[in-house]
Amino acid sequence: MATSASCEYCCYFTYDDETEEYVCDVNMDEDDYGRLVSNHFKECPYFKDGDEYKVVRHQM
Repeated sequence: MATSASCEYCCYFTYDDETEEYVCDVNMDEDDYGRLVSNHFKECPYFKDGDEYKVVRHQM
């Protein structure tokens, strides 16, 4: 799945201490996951920008 926005900037991309790696921590059920891996998305439908200061910079 190719994404136009990198997972590194997504708020769901978190570090898992047990596996010692970064994982996508979006809350989805089996049906959602099945659609995600079976479809060819141009960008991730779950991407949410994790930049908390984006709005502030826009207002300046």
